[in-house]
Amino acid sequence: MAGDDAGLEGARIDAGVAAVDARPGPAAGTAAVPADASGPLMSVGELAALLASGGDPTVLDVRWTLGATDPHGAYLAGHLPGAVYVDLDTELADPPSPQRGRHPLPAPERLQRAVRRWGLRPGRPVVVCDAAGGTSAARAWWLLRDAGVAEVRVLDGGLDVWRAAGLPIEPGEVVPAPGTLRIAPGHLPRLDADAAGALPASGVLLDARAGERYRGEVEPVDPRAGHIPGAVSAPTTENLGADGRFRAPEVLRARFAALGVDGRRPVGVSCGSGVTASHTVLALAVIGVEAALYPGSWSQWSASGRPVATGRRP
Repeated sequence: MAGDDAGLEGARIDAGVAAVDARPGPAAGTAAVPADASGPLMSVGELAALLASGGDPTVLDVRWTLGATDPHGAYLAGHLPGAVYVDLDTELADPPSPQRGRHPLPAPERLQRAVRRWGLRPGRPVVVCDAAGGTSAARAWWLLRDAGVAEVRVLDGGLDVWRAAGLPIEPGEVVPAPGTLRIAPGHLPRLDADAAGALPASGVLLDARAGERYRGEVEPVDPRAGHIPGAVSAPTTENLGADGRFRAPEVLRARFAALGVDGRRPVGVSCGSGVTASHTVLALAVIGVEAALYPGSWSQWSASGRPVATGRRP
């Protein structure tokens, strides 16, 4: 964007900034790579101000939800200015299998190709957004943090809050110049099936799926219904307020304390296939708690023949 168009876009963003509650980002959680001092979340107001001032973050759009039929089409219809589309199924995951689950972590070479396509560069901040309260953007956040990228944040409230503030949306594909960032996965803690099954004896394993799936009342996608024995029900949606943004840190802190997160015992998070569990890992990072991700999650566990529990009790 150049000339008069760039000036007009900046004016529109400036106008939108004034309408947004730019809630300060909360403190970052402990991580194996240096945490972004600004915290793991970025408010819509912060991003709008950054863009209006000539800041040059890489904005990634992970337009994915379970059962979505055309996420790329939704992106093409309208996205944040300059946002690059990220395909969760092919770039943020390896192909599914009963042995590894529906969304296995991508092989390093797959993620490296994606990082190059997205245009990521050393020292350039990354902001990840979606249209689902951060539940899919958090997967990209986790993978990039695990790969050693320190300055990556999730847009709090995502596209919905951006639109509600009257901020500009643009259609079409964004194709950046190839990126030069080299990744090195393995910085964040993770669990395999054995470790996830053993964790409740010494720590807390949170199950981020909807309560009815945890209880075994319904199971729309995986081989068996129920939950990992000892896991505690902690639906991802309860990380968010009615406005689609993350709840305030003190509210999250009280929520997780009630679920047994006490700051002394290890914490792990599972979900259906390791995607929305990343959102709860992010919510815990907001309050300074490091949690391990179980990437295979229920899709792997339920296909393995391991024990299954049902009902409300862990």
